[in-house]
Formats: sequence, C-alpha cells, structure tokens
Amino acid sequence: MTDSISALAGTDELLVALDFDGTLSPLQDEPMAARMLPEARAALDALVATPRTTVALVSGRSLHDLRVIAEHDETSPVWLAGSHGAEFWQPGAGVQDTAADAVDANLRDTLRAHAERVTAGLEGVFIEPKSFGFGVHTRTASREDAAKANAAVDAIVEAEAPHWRRRTGHNIVEYAFRHEGKDSAVAHLREAVGATGVLFAGDDVTDEDALASLGPSDVGVHIGRRDTHATVSVPDIAAFARLLRRLADERAAGLR
Repeated sequence: MTDSISALAGTDELLVALDFDGTLSPLQDEPMAARMLPEARAALDALVATPRTTVALVSGRSLHDLRVIAEHDETSPVWLAGSHGAEFWQPGAGVQDTAADAVDANLRDTLRAHAERVTAGLEGVFIEPKSFGFGVHTRTASREDAAKANAAVDAIVEAEAPHWRRRTGHNIVEYAFRHEGKDSAVAHLREAVGATGVLFAGDDVTDEDALASLGPSDVGVHIGRRDTHATVSVPDIAAFARLLRRLADERAAGLR
C-alpha cells in the first residue's frame, strides 16, 4: 500500500474522488444527519491545499442533498458528482444543467408516490426522493419488512419502468431513469481536470464500477472488509483519513 500511495503522490495532476457515506461519514439512520468525521475533513482540506490536486465527492445522493451533508457552499474548491454521476457541480462554474424532461419527471413522481403507498404500513421503511428516481431505505426496518418493501417496489418498477436502473447498497435499493455510474463520473472528472493519476475510494457495492474502471497508474481504496476491485483496503473511516493525510503530506513534500 505504501508504494502505491507514494507513487500516486508524485503524479503530475492528481484527482482524489471519494464516495461520502461510509467513506468520509459514518452511515446514519437518518441519512441527512451524515457529516464528515473531523479527521476526514482535515485530510480533505490538506489535499485541497496541495498543488495540482483536485478533490471531488462522488455520491449516489442527489446533488442538493450532497451539498447539504458535505456542508458545501459556492466558494468550495471541491468538485461534486451527484446521483452516481448524472449531476455535477464545478468550482467557479456551479451546477451543470441536468434537469429531467417532463415525461421522465412525471414518471419519477408517479412511481415514487406508488412506492410510498405500498410501503406506508412497514415500520422503518422510507422513500428518499432523488433527482432522477428514488431510493427505498430499510436501515431501521425488520428483515421481514425490508423484504416486503423491496419486493413490492421491485414489482411496481418492473411493471411501469422496466428500463430504469436498479442499484443496491447498504440497506437501500435505488431506482433511476438515468443510467450513469460512478465509473462514468470518474472518467468525466479525469478528463475535465486532466488527471494523470486518480485515487477513488468507497465502501459500498455502488462504488465497485468506479474501482473496476481504474487504470494501472491509479489507486482504488475500499473502506471495510469484503471482496472488492480495490487494490487497497482499510478497516474504517479513521484509517482511510490517515491514508489521505499521508497522501497529502507526501505530495506536498514531493512538490516543494
């Protein structure tokens, strides 16, 4: 791990692209309560201050919600990719126009209402609105109620929008009419900033597309313990924050 981080620290133009929930912030029963751990925030600040380094957050959250939980404002130098790469915010330019057309938006709202109706009696299940679809959260539901909710909503989407993309994550199933993934988000960011090396990190199944897409000059990091395409694994957010801080320190020292 040390050799790969040290090699990446010396790349000409570095992109550090990071998932948020479970990577920089602990998972929360109330998703909007998520916030970066202080040590993760400090590591990001150190990377932002390093020359020829771009930091981006790449999340399944809608761009609006990602900005809230990341405490991100118009002066931030951090790039954002929301909705698995279907929405972008660029420093100095702001939000890129990714509004849904009326037909897609109407179907989204209809299916979300149907999902809310069929899960209304299931304790611990709630439907999260998203820019291009919705998510079914079951973190605080019983296993039986979670299975009922997912089966009921799967049936609705299969019947009314079989072309939508379905993703699973930590106690959530997401449905969207946009099919972008975090692999395409990282590719877009790489091209936009001219990165010669990329560090991408995440903790969930939805991060594996991006981890699998990385090249030989990149580093993929998985937070947690499971099979992964990542080349580096760390046990928790605190350990990952230390890895980021070491990358920032080595890069700053090498570019002096």
